[in-house]
Amino acid sequence: MTTSSTVADHDGAASHAEVLLDLRRRRNGLETAIEAGLFACGAISILTTLGIVFVLGKEALLFFQTSGVSLAAFFGGTQWQPAIGRFGIWPLVNATLTVTAIGMLVALPTGLGVAIYLSEYATPKMRGVLKPVLEVLAGIPTVVYGYFALTFMTPILRMLFGEDVVQIYNTASAGIVIGILIIPLVSSMSEDALHAVPDGLRQAAFGLGATRLETSMRVVLPAALSGVTAAFIVAISRAVGETMIVAIAAGAGPNFTFNPFEAAETMTGHIVRISGGDLSYDSVDYNSLFAIGLLLFLMTFALNFISSRIVARFREVYE
Repeated sequence: MTTSSTVADHDGAASHAEVLLDLRRRRNGLETAIEAGLFACGAISILTTLGIVFVLGKEALLFFQTSGVSLAAFFGGTQWQPAIGRFGIWPLVNATLTVTAIGMLVALPTGLGVAIYLSEYATPKMRGVLKPVLEVLAGIPTVVYGYFALTFMTPILRMLFGEDVVQIYNTASAGIVIGILIIPLVSSMSEDALHAVPDGLRQAAFGLGATRLETSMRVVLPAALSGVTAAFIVAISRAVGETMIVAIAAGAGPNFTFNPFEAAETMTGHIVRISGGDLSYDSVDYNSLFAIGLLLFLMTFALNFISSRIVARFREVYE
């Protein structure tokens, strides 16, 4: 009896494999064209990334060769003055990290709170109202956010802390508005991760007498931690690469300072200011932009790589 069942199972598996093989052979021309188009899209995206890395690496290498700047001076200096041959990158990196940190202090708790509310508390009607509002925030051009930071957020900070403390251009207002800009990204990705947690975990927690808050914070959020963490890292990467807000509101000059109320130029803001000036194509100042761009690319690439590793390592799969 056992031998007969084994033979029957084997024959069934073999027939199933033959059916799949037959279906693959019977694909029409349209399906083959679609597959080829999808493959081409993937190949183009990979080749584009490789092309960007090649151009940045080539021009950055040219900068280090022509300027005579060593990697030790580039990463160890605290003064960025190309006119006098000072290429210490830390003033630009420090301003970038300061703006990013302030933005994350605004975006991460707010975005996570919005995501928990949408996933665990909001009624379908309320969710239908809040979702479009968040999408509107995500669709506003960043140049509008930049002038909002300069003309609205900065006067508020100067009123609260004093005009002699807060400069007109400062990293605090730029960071706060970047945080507002990133809230939809954090809330949307976190809400998707929370919504993917099976309702069975919630019902089990309710059955044990847990409140909705306890269920949300001790059951649902830990179960979705990998997705939430990935959302946080993607948001940080987005803040690091933001350009127009910092170009308008943060300041237009490298300044190595830890005071968020002072003007300081970020990496992206410096690239915008210098590339829009009257520099010649092959000058040292112009070539230095590629070294900054390569470092910025490596920073965002590292953040995205960490995000993918976290998702792969801690992802919960539910069936």
